[in-house]
Amino acid sequence: MLLKKTGFPTDEELVLCTVTGITPHSVFCTLDEYGGRTGMIHISEIAPGRIKNIREYVQEGKKVVCKVLQTNKEKGHIDLSLRRVNEMQKRNKLNQIKQEQLAEKIIEYSAKQQGDSVLTVYNKLAEKLVPKYGTIFAAFEQVAHDQLDLETLADKKIAKTLTDAIKQRIKPPIVKIDGTMKLTSYTPAGIEDIKEALSEAVKKGIDVRYLGAGAYHFEVQAGDYKEAEKKLKEAVDAVVELAEKHDVQAEWARTETA
Repeated sequence: MLLKKTGFPTDEELVLCTVTGITPHSVFCTLDEYGGRTGMIHISEIAPGRIKNIREYVQEGKKVVCKVLQTNKEKGHIDLSLRRVNEMQKRNKLNQIKQEQLAEKIIEYSAKQQGDSVLTVYNKLAEKLVPKYGTIFAAFEQVAHDQLDLETLADKKIAKTLTDAIKQRIKPPIVKIDGTMKLTSYTPAGIEDIKEALSEAVKKGIDVRYLGAGAYHFEVQAGDYKEAEKKLKEAVDAVVELAEKHDVQAEWARTETA
């Protein structure tokens, strides 16, 4: 990993560690993101309950996600916990690491294409992007969304190579939400009135599919939930307004999410 944080981690921070040593009552690790600083996990922080053999839980060379309990900067001590990290926290941390590794590979590829030093390009980008976006990957996601122009931060040639690589490797997330619209009319022009009402949803980018018995499936895709919810609401409101105008009964139900 090119990512190297300076100083000490903060209390409660989740860190990726490599197990380097095991004793009967403790485990020693290096903190991968902090230049190899050493931390210790006491046996009581390995797992809940009585532990007969630490090696049933960890082995030398194994990567583990730990929570920082406390640090002593004067002595250089970092106390860690393995048992206080739940599965969701572990998955999120490992996913974050994978994302940063992808960002590093993009930088490595782009730097080599331009004949530049990988570390130099990485450090220059990290200096400008990490303080604002938290991680380089998060900044690259903005590039993928056309919300960040790297030419304002780096040489034009390397910026273009980076941008092309980012858009090939990092795809903007797609959010889907849906529901069912039921339209009923008893007037002679009912079918045409319903078609006209449904056309309002189509105009607003909603995918409309007939389910049968007067029911229609509405689905919208967007870059985030806020945008998707807005588009769906505007479409539903437009359909209901036109339906009521033509004495068409409209019933809307959002799909329940688990």
